[in-house]
Amino acid sequence: MGPTKYIFVTGGVTSSLGKGIVASSLGKLLRARGLSVTIQKFDPYINVDPGTLNPYEHGECYVTEDGAETDLDLGHYERFLNVYTSQANNVTTGRIYHNVITKERQGEFLGKTVQVIPHITDEIKRNFYLLGETGEYDVIITEIGGCVGDIESLPFVEAVRQARQDLGPHNHLVIHLTLVPYLKSSGELKTKPTQHSVKQLLEAGVQPDILVCRSEYALPTDIRRKIAQFCNVSINSVIESIDVETIYDVPIKLRKEKLDERVLEKLNINNFKDPNLDQWKEFLGKLKNPQEEVNIGLIGKYVELHDAYKSINESFIQAGAVNECKVNIEWISSESLRPEDIDKKLSHLDAMLIAPGFGERGIPGKIEAARYARENKVPFFGICLGMQCAVIEFAQNVLGLKDAASTEVDPKTPDPVIDLMEEQKSITMKGGTMRLGAYPCRVTPHTKVHSIYKKENISERHRHRYEFNNKYFEQFEENGMIFSGINPDSSLVEIIELADHPWYIGTQFHPELKSTVLNPHPLFVKFVAASLKYKKSKVENGKLINT
Repeated sequence: MGPTKYIFVTGGVTSSLGKGIVASSLGKLLRARGLSVTIQKFDPYINVDPGTLNPYEHGECYVTEDGAETDLDLGHYERFLNVYTSQANNVTTGRIYHNVITKERQGEFLGKTVQVIPHITDEIKRNFYLLGETGEYDVIITEIGGCVGDIESLPFVEAVRQARQDLGPHNHLVIHLTLVPYLKSSGELKTKPTQHSVKQLLEAGVQPDILVCRSEYALPTDIRRKIAQFCNVSINSVIESIDVETIYDVPIKLRKEKLDERVLEKLNINNFKDPNLDQWKEFLGKLKNPQEEVNIGLIGKYVELHDAYKSINESFIQAGAVNECKVNIEWISSESLRPEDIDKKLSHLDAMLIAPGFGERGIPGKIEAARYARENKVPFFGICLGMQCAVIEFAQNVLGLKDAASTEVDPKTPDPVIDLMEEQKSITMKGGTMRLGAYPCRVTPHTKVHSIYKKENISERHRHRYEFNNKYFEQFEENGMIFSGINPDSSLVEIIELADHPWYIGTQFHPELKSTVLNPHPLFVKFVAASLKYKKSKVENGKLINT
C-alpha cells in the first residue's frame, strides 16, 4: 500500500466524549475492509504509567501481553479490533520526559539546552512513528488524551502539527471530536462549543480534516453546513456521533455516516474491499435480543466507579450475548457485607464474582461472600484477589486454620496461605514491578476448567505480587480443593476449583483482559451459562425470589 498512514484523534469541549470508542470504531471499520490497523494512546499525565494510580483516579489499569500497565482505552482497542496491543501502544508525558532526561544524563544532546521544542516534541514524534517502523501496519490511529487547550496536552498537539510536515500529503489525518449540546430551554442544538474547540486547535497550528460531533440528537443539514463553514471542513466531513444504546453500536453508526469512506479518500487509500461486519452485527443482534436474563453480583472495593472493573463488565456483555442472555450486574461493596445479613444481600443472586483489588480494605466481606457461595452452591468466580479470598475462606472454614490469611493483610499470620512471592520481597519500587503480562499455565486434565478451555496449555495475563503458598498444597487437595491450573515453570497455582460444587472457580490471572467481541473468554461464557442453570434450578425447586 505504500507508507504507513497516520490518523490523529483529538478532543475538545469536555473530557469523556468517547475518543477511545471513536478511534476503536474507526479501527474496526478499516480492519473490516482488509487493512492492517493498530491504535495507540498518548496520555498527558505525568505518571510514567497508570500502574500506581488508584482506580478511583483513572479507572482500571489494563495490562497487555507484554506486561505493560496501560490506560483502559487499550482494552477497547483490543475488544474492538481483536488484536493485541503492547507497551508501544500507550505513552504518557511521564514516559516522554523520563526518556528525554535519561538521554540528557547520558550526554546525547551534545551540550544543547534541552527544551520542549524540539527535544520533547521530537521524542513524542519518535513514539508516534515507532509502530509504523515495524512495517506491520497500513494505518496507525493515535488518540491524544485530554482536551485541546489543556496545558498538559500542548506538546502533543504541537507534535501533531509537526507530524503533518514530516509525513507529507495523504499520509496524515486529524479527526477532532467535539460536543454539539442541545439546550432544552430554547430547543436548539448549539454549534458554538465546537467552533471554539476548533479555534483552539487552529491556534495551535492544527487544522482538523474531519469533525466527529457527539450529540443527543441528529444533526440536520443546516447545522452541519454551519459547522463546516465556521470550522473550514467540507460538509461531508462533519460526522454525527449520536448517543447510542451500547458502545458496540458505534462502528455501525459511523459506517452509516461514511466516516471510513472519508478517511480512505483523504488518505488516498485505494486497495481496500467492502467492509465485512457480519459477525459484529450477529453479536449485536444477540446482545439486543436476549432470551433470558440473570443477576450476577460483582463484589469489589471500587464499585462506586464502574470503570474500575471495565474489562469485567465488558466480558459479561460479550459472554451474555453468546448465551443470548442479559447479564444484570449488581454492584456490591465488599465493605457492606457482614455475616449477620449476608443471606439477605446475596440470596437473590444467580451467581457472584469477587473482583480483583489490592490492600486490606473490604477483605472480610469478600471472604464472607466466598463462604456463602461455597456453602450454598451458588456459581462463583474469583479473579486474582477474588481467588485468594476463596483460598483464605477455605483454609479458615474447611481446613480449620482459623487465623489463615494473606501476608498482604496480616504479615504476622501463623498460616500464610497467600504469601508474597520470594522474588518480590526485596522490591521497594512499586511501579511496573509486579508479576505482569502473559504467563503459561498447564490445565489439569479431567477438571471443569479443562472441559471449558478444551486444551491443556493456555496463556493468560497477570497483575499481582502475592501467590498461593505451595506449603499448603497437599492439605488443600486432601480436603477437596482442586488445583486445576499450574504454571509449568514456577509450579505456582494459577486456577482453583472445588470438587463438590457445580461451578466454583478462581483464577490468579485476569481472564477479562483477553475477552473480545469476536472471541469472548470461555470462562466468562461458561460462568454466565452456569448462572442461567442455577437460576432455572431455583425456579424448578420453587425458590425463585422476586427481584
